[in-house]
Formats: sequence, structure tokens, C-alpha cells
Amino acid sequence: MAAPASSEFRLGGRVLAAALLGTACGASPLPFNVLPLVMGPIHDEFGWSFAAISVGVTIFGTTASLLAPVIGGLADRIGVRAVGLWSLLAFGIVFASFYFVPGSLAGWYAFWLVLGIIGIGSTPVTWSRAISMWFARHRGLALGIMLLGTSLAAIIVPQIAARAILADGWRLAFPAVALLPLLVALPVTYFWFREPRPEEAPSDIKSADGSIAGLTLGEAIRGYRFWMLIGSIVLISIAYGGAHIHMAQIVGLHGFTPQTGASVLGVVALGILTGRVLVGILFDRVWAPGVAFASMLLPALACTLLMGTGTSLTLLMTGGFLLGFAAGAESDVIAFLTARYFGIRHYGRIYGMLYMPFGIGSGISPILYGAVRDRTGSYDAMLMAAIVMFAVGGAMLLTLGRYPTGEQRGHQNV
Repeated sequence: MAAPASSEFRLGGRVLAAALLGTACGASPLPFNVLPLVMGPIHDEFGWSFAAISVGVTIFGTTASLLAPVIGGLADRIGVRAVGLWSLLAFGIVFASFYFVPGSLAGWYAFWLVLGIIGIGSTPVTWSRAISMWFARHRGLALGIMLLGTSLAAIIVPQIAARAILADGWRLAFPAVALLPLLVALPVTYFWFREPRPEEAPSDIKSADGSIAGLTLGEAIRGYRFWMLIGSIVLISIAYGGAHIHMAQIVGLHGFTPQTGASVLGVVALGILTGRVLVGILFDRVWAPGVAFASMLLPALACTLLMGTGTSLTLLMTGGFLLGFAAGAESDVIAFLTARYFGIRHYGRIYGMLYMPFGIGSGISPILYGAVRDRTGSYDAMLMAAIVMFAVGGAMLLTLGRYPTGEQRGHQNV
């Protein structure tokens, strides 16, 4: 018999802790929390525009996102443990090698390309499949806890990077931060991270014959829900990604120092953390698309607070917190709704397909923010567009309808 819901955290607690660390130290949060602090020094040293510097993370995000369905399918076939461990190791080594980036844009872009190729297996594409197999009744909370890893990274990584930059310049930030996946996450995931045995898996993820329930990728893409999720993810990722990457620069335009910018990034991380926990709890109790829609309305206020110049630090931190809260909710949405609407059997491939527009949108967004900054001298026009994208993207989730049952997820037309 499958384990009762009350024992999900007892059985899967160590796996959840390992997945949290894997998420925190993987390719999802680390580059996006280092680049905001090295962007200014790189601009000063090489004279590259902010848009040109941002192309690097776009190459990274696009490359990783295009490979997400492949890596997700690999995790479905051979298991998440092997994919996660090898990806963490490779990601840490390549990220540390950014210390040797040459003084040319071509070299800068080449490093990001390699990072995108090897890094995607260290993102929630891998970790969330295992968590969705261990947890059913408390899946929203468990995924929220797992995704707190990005919040922890956003709190800790900018501080590590800032100190490394002060000690020996922007190059040292990369190997200093790379110690996290190599010396922290990798040992813990090696000992604790695995998929459940049949007798450990919750009954909610199984069909009547005892097999893991779920749609195939082909069945999923023939339904309207898949495409509504795609549209929502594209809009919200474009609205948010550049705001995070350029946050230190936005704060600087209001007259504050880079160190203050790092502190605001920490507040963004606190918002992400709060959003992850609160939204995760609500997802287990209330219809998740409705919760997500309400959460996506918060960044409209955040964007208005970040516009202009001379805004007080308190208001900037409030805007950063609200943006982070929305980002925390959106990441929960992708992982939770993939399992809820499409099942677990082919979770990796379907999640990978939904992660693709998230990664591409997050990669394009910094270029758009950077281009607006280069052309107008501020980010206001892009922040105004982001208000609309957050609202429309959230509203699209309201069309998803009721959750299908385990048996219904075996048929393509639900």
C-alpha cells in the first residue's frame, strides 16, 4: 500500500532537503544573482553596452530552455538522480571557469553558451519531478519549499559575489559562487536525493492499475491548457526576468550605491521566499490558478514604485519585495500545474516544454530592459509594459478549469 499523506514529509524529507539545495546551487538562480553585480564592472572595464552584456544570459537561458525537454525526457527514462548529480558537477566547474572570460563579446557569449548546454539538468526541471513523485497531498507546499532554494540563493549569492568583487574584482565572483554547487549541494544530493520506491509513492499519482498516471507530451499539447500555460509563462517571464537582472542598475538610477542594490536584491529574495511558502500552502487548499492570478497583480504596484528617479529606499524595497513575491508564485505555478493537470508519468518532458518559454522569456527580458535603458536612459518604458504583461499573463491562468482526476489525466481531451 502507498504511504498515507501524513507520512509524506517523514518519508520524503531528506529528498526534499537535497532538492532544495540542488535548486539553490544550480543553474536556475546562480547566474541571475551574479550578473547584476558584475554587469557594472564589466561595462566599465570593456565598454560593452548593458544590452550587449545581457545577451550572454539570453544565450544561456535560450540554450538551456531548448534542451529542457530533452533533459526532462532523460530524467523520465533513467531517473532524476543521475541527471541531477552530473549536471551539478558540470555546472559548478563551468561557472567557476568564467574567471578566465576573455575581453571580447564573442568569448563572453561562448562561455554562456557552454553554461546553457550543461546547466539545465541542475534546475527544477530535474528536482521537481522527484518531489512530485514523493508528495501528492502536500505537493504545493513541498514544491514551494524546494523552490525556496532560489530565494536562499538570492539572499546569499549577491553577498558572496559582492565580497569577492571587493576583494579581487568581478572575475573572482564566479569561482567564489561556484563553490556552492561543488562543495555544498553535490555531497548532500549524492547521499539523499532519489526517487521513491513503489511502496513509498503516494497513491494519488497512480492510476487504477497501479502504474504512474499522466498524459504523454503529445496528448498534453493537443489540449488548450498547455497553450494557455505557455502564453502566461511567456508574458510573465518577459516582464520579470529583466527587472531582476537590472535591479541593481534600477536602484542606482535612484541615486543609491551598488551595495544598496545588493541589499534590494536581498529583499527581492525575501519576496520570492514569502511567495513560495504562502502560495505553496494556498495551492494545496485553494484552486491554484485563482491564487496565481491574484499574485500576478502585485507587480503592477511594484513597477510603479521602481519607475522614475529619487524614490526612497523604503519604496524601492517594497517594489522589490512585491516583484519577488510574484516571481515565487510563478515558479510554483509551472511545477504544480504540470503535475496537477498532466500527471507524473511524462512529467519531465512536459515540464521541460513549459520551462522552455520560461527560460527563453527570462533570457530575452534582460536585453529588452537593457535596450530601453541604453536608448532612453531609464527603465520606465519597459516597466510600464511589464505592468500589462503581468496582468494579462495572470488572467490567462483563469481559463484552465477544474483539476482532472488521476483517471482523467490518462485521456487527452480533458
